[in-house]
Amino acid sequence: MRVLLVEDEPSAARILAKGLREHAYAVDVVRDGRIASEQLAAADYDIVLLDVMLPSRSGLDVCRDLRRSGSHTPVLMLTARHAIDDRVAGFDSGADDYLTKPFDLDELLARIRAILRRTRPSLETLTIGSITVDFRSRLAVLRSLS
Repeated sequence: MRVLLVEDEPSAARILAKGLREHAYAVDVVRDGRIASEQLAAADYDIVLLDVMLPSRSGLDVCRDLRRSGSHTPVLMLTARHAIDDRVAGFDSGADDYLTKPFDLDELLARIRAILRRTRPSLETLTIGSITVDFRSRLAVLRSLS
């Protein structure tokens, strides 16, 4: 799964990207709202993890523009802004979910899986010839052809 992580705080971006990559996500990181919009126009992502408070353009503006363009790419807002009005603004901008900082990586991963279950067809295993890949457990099994 391809993830666009939009986070302006370098250490948070580094830690999140590392954790996501350890769980087999391909992660591109951008630290600016304008660049995030450009990246979303240029490439396809399975999900966007979007901070709200960003340089150049807010995450809310990025999300609104993504929806106006007709994109259905799932967006999970990651932000320190936790007031009800902030959460409502996030959802009203087009976000699919909203997670306040600080959060646990396991909860983030569970929310990503839940969003992707709702928005993408499920492919848990793939068999080609004598090889079966289980994407949940990240195991490949080679069957004997005898």
